[in-house]
Amino acid sequence: MSEQATTNPLIDLLEELEYRGLIHQTTNREALQEKLAKERIVLYCGFDPTADSLHIGHLLPVLLLRHFQLAGHNPIALVGGGTGLIGDPSGRSTERSLNTSDTVAEWTERLKGQLSRFLDFNSDEGGAKLVSNYDWIAPLDIITFLRDIGKHFTVNYMLAKDSVDSRLANGISFTEFSYMILQSYDFYRLLADHGCSLQIGGSDQWGNITAGLDLIGKMGGGNAYGLTFPLVTKSDGKKFGKSESGAVWLDRNKTSVYAFYQFWINTDDNDAIKFLKYFTFLDRDRIAELESELATRPEKRAAQRELAREVTRLVHGEEAVASAEKITEALFSGDVTQLSEAELVEALQDMPTSVVNEEEIPLMDLLIATNAAPSRRQARQDIESGAVYLNGQRETGLEFVITKEQRLHGKYIVLRRGKKNYFLVRFE
Repeated sequence: MSEQATTNPLIDLLEELEYRGLIHQTTNREALQEKLAKERIVLYCGFDPTADSLHIGHLLPVLLLRHFQLAGHNPIALVGGGTGLIGDPSGRSTERSLNTSDTVAEWTERLKGQLSRFLDFNSDEGGAKLVSNYDWIAPLDIITFLRDIGKHFTVNYMLAKDSVDSRLANGISFTEFSYMILQSYDFYRLLADHGCSLQIGGSDQWGNITAGLDLIGKMGGGNAYGLTFPLVTKSDGKKFGKSESGAVWLDRNKTSVYAFYQFWINTDDNDAIKFLKYFTFLDRDRIAELESELATRPEKRAAQRELAREVTRLVHGEEAVASAEKITEALFSGDVTQLSEAELVEALQDMPTSVVNEEEIPLMDLLIATNAAPSRRQARQDIESGAVYLNGQRETGLEFVITKEQRLHGKYIVLRRGKKNYFLVRFE
């Protein structure tokens, strides 16, 4: 993986991020640029534990923190153990469901583990930190919150923020209304406790970030800055981060490595170069090569393959890339016999799965039992026309019977009808 782009001291970090399309807004751009050039800064981004795993919508802020660390700065990954109990109204049209403190605590620990894959927490210089805002929010008593922090926010000021204004039509509880104050207090505490002078976040966080800067100014905290990145959009208008089976998670137990790899390799041509800039650390020359290849030979999908490899490597490691590519090739060629049991199950986990209790079963019956064919007449026609494959091999025998010897790993049959209709059969 090429990461020289941001580690090269001759390259201006903000200019590099601009090239990659990673800057939406900044406060006091010139002063921030000068500060980044002169000194090592501490910056942070917050991640609320709203689930037991991060998903690919979180990748952009995580990788942005990585860009800053590679350029010599100190990132803080803030897990919202406290704000996760409240709920962020940003980007929502309705109130979030409140989770129990035990659930949020468990999810906080899981997110901490995932974040450690991307940031170096062990370096003596430029080392990252993991913190939870539960540590300073939980001890707050209501009087301190209202007198020492809340007094710096006028209701008119808060109503003018997009995150609040967009919710007024449907209603917003005082709980979520107070989220802005708590996030602002996060920024103040991180500046006071860790010298953190920059907060980054998605463009929908601009109001919360600037509110934090205002609080820091009113409480005499010192100079601080804000930077937002654009929310990721797809050229076809569909929501980024969703596949046909739902959200794409960074936890391989929630989204398999193969499914994760396939999400990226199926990127639309119109999004491929943008996503290479967003989600990889490839240098400009390599991205330019891939852009040229995409323009002249789009059918090769070189940009998408590189994107899938790079992001899968970042999230799951080198072995995961090899496994995902092995499964991809097996399904493309139809030869699934070389896959390990784990790879076979992973490859077909989103395919229809049937359980068969018989020791032996005629192929005709199997097509009906798995709903691969709607009728015996259709099953017979499919077999005779050569549209039925067992473990990658075409089978045209109407009287063919599947025995124990044909099973993969002693218990599986991969049934394919046509080019893409796969069915996994498990014998018990």
